[in-house]
Amino acid sequence: MCGIAGFVSPTLDAGAIPEVMASMLSLIHHRGPDDAGYYLDDGVAMGTTRLSIVDLPMGAQPMADPAERHWICFNGELYNHVELREELRGLGRQFRTRSDTEVFVQAWAQWGLACLPRLNGAFAVAIRDVLTGDLLLARDRFGKRPLFYVDGAAGDGPGGGAPDGRGGEFLFASEMKAFQAFPGFRFELDPHELASTFAVWTPLPDRTPFRHIRQVPMGGYLTVRDGRATPGDYAALELDVPPFIGSEREAAAFVREALRESVEVRLRSDVEVGVYLSGGLDSSIVTKLTTDLSSHDVRTFSVEFEDAAFDESSSQQVVASHLGTLHSSIAVSHADIAANFPAAVYHAEVPAFRAAFVPMYLLSRHARDAGIKVILSGEGADEAFLGYSLFRETLLRASWNDLSDDERMARLGSLHPELSHFGPANRARLKGLFEQFAVERLPGLFSHELRYQNGRFAARLVGRRDEPFADLLALTEATAGYAALSPVRKAQWLEYKTLLPGYLLSTQGERMSLAHGVENRCPFLDPAVVRAAASVNLRFDDGFEEKAILKKAFWGELPESSLTRRKQPYRAPGATVFKEQRPDYLDLLLSDTELRKIDGIDPVFARKLVTKIMATPEGEISTKEDQAFVYLLSTAVLNQQYVLGRGTHRYTAPPAGFTVRTIVDHRTSRRPGPAGHELTEAMPRTGGRR
Repeated sequence: MCGIAGFVSPTLDAGAIPEVMASMLSLIHHRGPDDAGYYLDDGVAMGTTRLSIVDLPMGAQPMADPAERHWICFNGELYNHVELREELRGLGRQFRTRSDTEVFVQAWAQWGLACLPRLNGAFAVAIRDVLTGDLLLARDRFGKRPLFYVDGAAGDGPGGGAPDGRGGEFLFASEMKAFQAFPGFRFELDPHELASTFAVWTPLPDRTPFRHIRQVPMGGYLTVRDGRATPGDYAALELDVPPFIGSEREAAAFVREALRESVEVRLRSDVEVGVYLSGGLDSSIVTKLTTDLSSHDVRTFSVEFEDAAFDESSSQQVVASHLGTLHSSIAVSHADIAANFPAAVYHAEVPAFRAAFVPMYLLSRHARDAGIKVILSGEGADEAFLGYSLFRETLLRASWNDLSDDERMARLGSLHPELSHFGPANRARLKGLFEQFAVERLPGLFSHELRYQNGRFAARLVGRRDEPFADLLALTEATAGYAALSPVRKAQWLEYKTLLPGYLLSTQGERMSLAHGVENRCPFLDPAVVRAAASVNLRFDDGFEEKAILKKAFWGELPESSLTRRKQPYRAPGATVFKEQRPDYLDLLLSDTELRKIDGIDPVFARKLVTKIMATPEGEISTKEDQAFVYLLSTAVLNQQYVLGRGTHRYTAPPAGFTVRTIVDHRTSRRPGPAGHELTEAMPRTGGRR
């Protein structure tokens, strides 16, 4: 795991390029604290901060193919690098290292764009072709690793995110904060994107909440040639696959083997691999397979909450004891969440509708302090195997008019047993709500329309009257084959394209792990596992038993409680924490003056929401109000950190002795500049302007 950053700039003074490059890398040093280096050419620079996991002594970056035509900066892991290496050797390619980085650059030299669909991994990559001058950016098919860019040649004038006073600059980085080091760059919130983010719960696949900053979408690439960036896709989401042919028993064995192989390749590492154990089915399966495949005792890590409503520690202990893992947990209090919220937001870089990412920030720090660099986790299982109640809800609403009242009430009772507002006392009201949403209102978004009511409320925080779902509607309409999908597969598509990469894998996952130099790997997000799940889903059951085939695949191998308990979604306390703890940064919402500093936020509606939240007793705050409040607070903190450039962020200097090296300098007209920086002596300014 690493962080990458770089730029194409025809006008930046040559003597300033090394310092700018070193400063960009210093801002993301937490992603790769083991090493850093950069590549320079006329008007082009790119670099990597490295977290050493495979081929520790020989995997330094940037790296070139043997002909030194292609130079690569690689963030991530190729899980099938062993198989690809053998295939490339058979084609005559010679290797100097055991690193997956070299496999990637050799695959690119051999196959070009055609190499991307062959890759099974989690990655963001930049490849420079010295001969043509092209720069390629690409991202893995599920969006596990982030990759952001600013295209100054796309009509962005001075200011507003684009570097001031110059055209043609193209910036890229694993995290947006690296752009702060580029001269003239400044952050500005984008009200249009904020409204969309609040409504959909995440930025759309190629968007961010900031003006002029975009991201390479999952399964996508970008070619920068002659000052023009051209996007493309190399991997479609494979949901509409042929059904599994065979018995239910054979289907369960098929799924189990796909998962076993997925865990096996994700255990390829020269450092110890641990597991995040939540106590639920998905992480228990990952832990079980890891203990089967590891030659040593497996270490597991989890979060405990002082608030019993969110705590799953008893289930975690049952699984850890059953599988014999070396288990360690961290207890998280309301005070811990409040104290660490600004730091977690700084690393998330986007507004969040829940505070659940903060405990994950603390958990990754706990794992790092225990000496762990690589973690396996269960993300992607619910999307692949229809684990969310959202899917059962979609099935119920789609069949609503074909059911009797008794059947409707029974199905309603089974949807959310963990939520009190789905209890018997509220069932009549819920019946009326479901009747209202039994017919599609937003074309193509039927499955998510109930959820999006909360998002529509949050979008009112932005003083705009346009439809906050307009861009998502345009995306689904433009996606080939989407209209022909069943309601449940449309629901899966939306989850894979929005909440999974935009929140679960990023804000709550990758960004919190890499804040402390811990790489997360997700066995359920192996292409073979996703295809296997798609082939068996709804093939042997009606979809109302949660992850039926997955449970059958591991029946008898896990504690019975892990296989029979209903899913308890990972949650953490929200608005109540900030009301109770009253951290200093809460003044960003309590002050009308501070509220008016957030571009695009309607201060009148925001003030009404904050006043109501502060006056409402715990337990009586509605879900939509709680989500809107956390959105508003996280946006206010982001505005302070990135736009105004002051207070509440937690940038830390690189560790002593951490240096960045000039790997290669191809510039034809070089000017004196720092080389082999000690980053503690080349610190960037971390404010909103540079």
